[in-house]
Amino acid sequence: MLTAIVGINWGDEGKGRMVDLLSSDYDVVCRYQGGNNAGHTVIEEGRKVILNLLPSGILRESTVNVMGPGMVIDVKHLFNEVKKLREQGVVISPKNLVISDRATICMPYHVLLDCLEEDRLGDAKFGSTRRGIAPVYADKFMKKTLRMGDILHFEQIEKKLAPIVEWKNLTVQKGYGAPAIEVKELIEWLKEFALPFKDYIRNTTEFLSEALSAGKSVMFEAQLGALRDIDFGIYPYTSSSNTIAAYAPIGSGIPGYKLDKTIGIMKAYSSCVGEGPFTCELFGQEGNDLREAGGEYGAATGRPRRVGGFDIVASRYGIKIQGADEIALTKLDVLSYLKKIPVCVAYDVDGVRTEVFPVGEALAKAKPIYEYVDGWDCDISGCRKFEELPKAAQDYILYLEKATGANIKYVSVGADRESYIKRW
Repeated sequence: MLTAIVGINWGDEGKGRMVDLLSSDYDVVCRYQGGNNAGHTVIEEGRKVILNLLPSGILRESTVNVMGPGMVIDVKHLFNEVKKLREQGVVISPKNLVISDRATICMPYHVLLDCLEEDRLGDAKFGSTRRGIAPVYADKFMKKTLRMGDILHFEQIEKKLAPIVEWKNLTVQKGYGAPAIEVKELIEWLKEFALPFKDYIRNTTEFLSEALSAGKSVMFEAQLGALRDIDFGIYPYTSSSNTIAAYAPIGSGIPGYKLDKTIGIMKAYSSCVGEGPFTCELFGQEGNDLREAGGEYGAATGRPRRVGGFDIVASRYGIKIQGADEIALTKLDVLSYLKKIPVCVAYDVDGVRTEVFPVGEALAKAKPIYEYVDGWDCDISGCRKFEELPKAAQDYILYLEKATGANIKYVSVGADRESYIKRW
């Protein structure tokens, strides 16, 4: 069984929470794209764990976690993330963590260039997390990067790195006027933060193929959501990788395999970190109240998220792009304070109502068309069956199901691991 768990919207939908919940049914959990530019928050027995690079299955000792070739890995961040988790009692070893030899290393100069460019852009910035993601993916396609497999032949690192640094300094020094990058400093950085993972590096094509041949099940974990995909998202305000389910086998190292199931994650309302069009955005007191109720601050950056009512137009598009077979609806409990719940049912583009998600300038000009549905105005965090929910909450779930054409199988009613409803 190969299952992908992916975001339907702009990211921050609660994928980590659902991967952690469902990973008990899978032998392997694999991250297949992105880097440490997003965070997955998991709350386990009152313990809050934020993961940026590691797959969310790392909290289950029986699960093997894979970081695939589609990822870009800041090894310093990974080193510190592993250290922090170990301090919290999480066991991490080559037995439960496998890192692809083809995964790209995100170097300090990638982070530097990300920051320099955002500063140069000023008010026209893209809203980057400043963690080097765009520069490292750009260098990957320029074929001027180091990969994790290079750590296995460390004696050759300086020979490979020197010409890359010479090329990169043309931009750092002569373009931005910043101090030159020094090869020796980078070598020491790699010794300190990359070499400790030498025993974790493997060929994930072989590892995953053998696991599947042995009848093991694999869950693929995405970062961000459909609307942040480099090709199908709100370009250029996207990530620099493919966040869609179709890329999961490729980014994991087994492109010849096909998914058996895709589970899409979407919130009971909308949230968005960073710049770019966010048509359903709510402002003023209405927006502030929703942000505070949902604790909407980025797990990776701490930035306040923009918030809005559930966006039917964007969600229907995301479900289509992801090919979602089932949906997990998260944070339904956050809406419990509302007597009336805002829902963005359509967009107005130049005075014309549309229910099809637009692109480019049309999306930039789109305005939300809102309707309000009845809320339940009571605590639902103790509900474990659909029938236990107030009728208004049941009606809201059924309304979203019909409006998006999705099958909502899971409903999250709280932050804890067991605070959810499984409908069938």
